[in-house]
Amino acid sequence: MARTREFDTGQAVAAAMEAFRRKGYEGTSMRDLTEATGVGSGSLYAAFGSKDGLYLAALDLYRQRYAVPLIDLLRTHGDARAVIREVFLSTVGDIAADGRRLACLIVAGAMERARDDKRVAERLKATTRALELALFDVLAEGQLRGRIPGDRGPADLAAFLVTSLQGLRVMGAIDPDRDALTRSAEVALTCLG
Repeated sequence: MARTREFDTGQAVAAAMEAFRRKGYEGTSMRDLTEATGVGSGSLYAAFGSKDGLYLAALDLYRQRYAVPLIDLLRTHGDARAVIREVFLSTVGDIAADGRRLACLIVAGAMERARDDKRVAERLKATTRALELALFDVLAEGQLRGRIPGDRGPADLAAFLVTSLQGLRVMGAIDPDRDALTRSAEVALTCLG
């Protein structure tokens, strides 16, 4: 008879996600994960198969917690410039509020794991692509309504804005100065005319 899982897998994934954000994938040992989650390594292996499986679950949770709210915000159908600006300022606020300077798992995963792990690369690509598509929709509608200049295609603008958002996260990991990050965000937003 199979044993009943005696821990909350959602809580374990959340704790593991924070451990990976603090130390990266390579820097996080199974011991770190058992300490962070309060779950024994055998139970973690039984639930997730491996450290890699737990990392993939952490990436999925990170997307739900950090990317999906931005995508949902973009789909609120407000003024294109205002909603995109709100996404940027919300991102800056998250970075500045994170005094622990935890890594963005999208950026960290891209630098540390995507080259060698196709599953990680696919998850990162899907997350950034979803954000890009949401931006594309807002930009295309803004151009149709004449609120965003049409001199650049919405796909190119969306790709640039995602790159800029991720750049803010990289710079915020170096120095989470809200004023400096806000100024950089405002420069990026000049692409909207």
